[in-house]
Amino acid sequence: MCWSYRRHVVISQEILASSGSLVEMASAADLIQRRQRSEFLSSVKATLSTTIKGNPELIPSFLTLALNDAMTYDKATKSGGPNGSIRFSSEISRPENKGLSAALSLLEEAKKEIDSYSKGGPISFADLIQYAAQGALKSTFLASAIRKCGGNEEKGILLYTAYGSNGQWGLFDKQFGRTDTEEPDSEGRVPQWEKASVQEMKDKFSAVGLGPRQLAVMSAFLGPDQSKTESLLASDPDVLPWIQKYQRSRETVSQTDYEVDLITTLTKLSCLGQKINYEAYTYPVQKVDLSKLKL
Repeated sequence: MCWSYRRHVVISQEILASSGSLVEMASAADLIQRRQRSEFLSSVKATLSTTIKGNPELIPSFLTLALNDAMTYDKATKSGGPNGSIRFSSEISRPENKGLSAALSLLEEAKKEIDSYSKGGPISFADLIQYAAQGALKSTFLASAIRKCGGNEEKGILLYTAYGSNGQWGLFDKQFGRTDTEEPDSEGRVPQWEKASVQEMKDKFSAVGLGPRQLAVMSAFLGPDQSKTESLLASDPDVLPWIQKYQRSRETVSQTDYEVDLITTLTKLSCLGQKINYEAYTYPVQKVDLSKLKL
């Protein structure tokens, strides 16, 4: 074997070794970022859980706040959606958002606490609003499980964890990294749900790519009185079968069909038109200086 060939082999091996190290370092950095986001999200959820637990009367408002922020999405212009625009005074004061200011104010206070311990920058309102809706839903699911266990909290928690749909939140949790818009979304994109006809609701849901099934499962988001909303929706032959399906599901021990469809629908709504930054809330990891690698 000639000297030049041996040298070429040695250099190639060193390059491969260096490349392997780079891949390992990149993988390690990715794992670090995932852990950072996971830990931060867990802290965010804990803060929101405390906020919601202390204000259970505002649960319907948290749900509608998330829905109305998302429902500004316009497919034609690819604008709007769950981008935090509802935080602006000119938008939260619109007729369709009447009564939601108290919930928004609580989230603004929660944001101050979250930002105080965040190492990767402030949380966006876009994320905060959607994760507050998740927390509100979880609290209602858990409360239902506890009631079905005769008020026994320990058994209720076990029921929800073991037989409920808590594991279905996986995809929703990955959608963490929405960016806030810097201006209100256009007016006229969101109906006044409590005054809208079923057809108007169907048209709006259709406009964002959803149908009667999703409209039925989102009944809790369409006003403070879910039973009243469902009675109205049941007047439509397209929506009625789904209303009946979810009412039956809620009567079962695990209400799985209802919870799974609701989680799936909220997940889709919560990222309409949004580009998720999967590096959001992470903080810098050590960069590799390629110029210092010895070949």
